[in-house]
Amino acid sequence: MGEYIDIVTKTGIFTGKIALKQDAHKNGWYHNTVHLWLYTQDGKVLLQQRSHKKTIYPLLWDVSVAGHIAAGESFTDAAVREAKEEIGLDLQPSNLTKIKTQRHESSYANGGIRDYEFHHVYIAELKVNLTQLNPQKNEVEALKLVSYKQFELLLQYSEANKHFIASNTKYYNFVIKTIKNHMNII
Repeated sequence: MGEYIDIVTKTGIFTGKIALKQDAHKNGWYHNTVHLWLYTQDGKVLLQQRSHKKTIYPLLWDVSVAGHIAAGESFTDAAVREAKEEIGLDLQPSNLTKIKTQRHESSYANGGIRDYEFHHVYIAELKVNLTQLNPQKNEVEALKLVSYKQFELLLQYSEANKHFIASNTKYYNFVIKTIKNHMNII
């Protein structure tokens, strides 16, 4: 059974139409997604390695948790649901801090995907040990915690090291800077 999502305009306004996720990707219809970045009190960020089964960017490291927002679902409810589904983490909407909404447009030859979406970006503190998380195998290959400095170094050389999605460098820099500001770290 397919996943239904809300279709929005190029400016993010709900159209009142819903569609299957695969149809939105095939036709380039704008829709909403959620990105959740998890950080620890001791200055680390949780990274997710995309599953080898992914059509787009398999095995690269990316956002802690991400996914599509189901038709009629709130952004925060989607972030909470995705955290539970992808890594087995229980959160409440009150744990989330929204830091950005950004329009993202990409087309991928492999799979014929036109990914026109709005990322609703949140941060939240990770309060459990990494060993307590349960990655969903179809989505997540591995999880790891990296220090802010490690994150920045890996990102600095992402064109060469193939660690991150290199085209997302500006976005990743924004996220790490925002988390550090949130934690009052200079």
